[in-house]
Amino acid sequence: MTEQAPEQPHRSPQPHRSPPMTDSTAQLLTRITDRLGAQLSLVSRNGTRRPMHRTRQPDRPAEDGGPSAPSLVAVAHGSRDPEALRTALALLDLVRDLRPGLDVRLGHIELNRPLLPDTLDGLRGADAVLVPLLLGRGHHVKRDLPAGAAAAPDVRTRIAAPLGPHPLLVEALYGRLVEAGWDPADEGGRRAAVVLAAAGSRDPESAQDTLRTAGMLATRLGVPVVPAYASAATPTVPAALRALAARGRHRTFVASYFTAPGRFASACADAVPHRAAAPLGAHPAMARLVLHRYDRARSAPLGGPASADAVSLLASA
Repeated sequence: MTEQAPEQPHRSPQPHRSPPMTDSTAQLLTRITDRLGAQLSLVSRNGTRRPMHRTRQPDRPAEDGGPSAPSLVAVAHGSRDPEALRTALALLDLVRDLRPGLDVRLGHIELNRPLLPDTLDGLRGADAVLVPLLLGRGHHVKRDLPAGAAAAPDVRTRIAAPLGPHPLLVEALYGRLVEAGWDPADEGGRRAAVVLAAAGSRDPESAQDTLRTAGMLATRLGVPVVPAYASAATPTVPAALRALAARGRHRTFVASYFTAPGRFASACADAVPHRAAAPLGAHPAMARLVLHRYDRARSAPLGGPASADAVSLLASA
């Protein structure tokens, strides 16, 4: 038999009081907080950028990018130019600023990491919307993205339309032209014109998209805007410049119809370096457009890659 401990007299529980914080304790906490706040953002293997200085945010409703919202996977082409990756990351930072709490990731078709299959591998069992950082309905949008989605059956995917054509693209193009020296006094002028320099594609729908964007920009500027291409289509940028000069349009700018720097963008800019706009890149209108395409695609059915017809339909929105 075990011996029972003597019964203790009953005492009322005393309220818990934390010890007072001394000046040295407060100073230590301040230093720790400052050090954490100084950490840089890290880009993980699966395409997310995780700021180390941010604490976990409370759950948000789906429309605000909460936990039930599909992940946004921005799909870039990829480039050997190191500025291309930096530009894509900067653009996605703007997207995150506009939609706090939304899971935003990056994947590349080729040449850069993370590649799209690696990004999707980190989303097994989740929903995702693939938003191409591409400007027209070419081979990558119609073939590579559906193939990438089909190769990741554990991810429930929707595929958004390419970024172009859209009025927000015209807003970004106009902003880059102003940075390159375009003067509002040129608008409607008889000597001014713009060459819209694009990568080029053999897909006729891609050419239609570029032509439509050129028409929208011409309406915005009140001057001729001629599409030209770095590859796969004509005219080239130098040929377009010569044709405009023959018409008396000697004050001609090149609008860079590229989402990021790269070989084609540089080659087009070299044709008229003193009047060539920068690629669209991390322009605020581009971030708004990425989210617009994401939101439109969220209403599409889940369950696999979009067909070329579905992408064409989304592109008209």
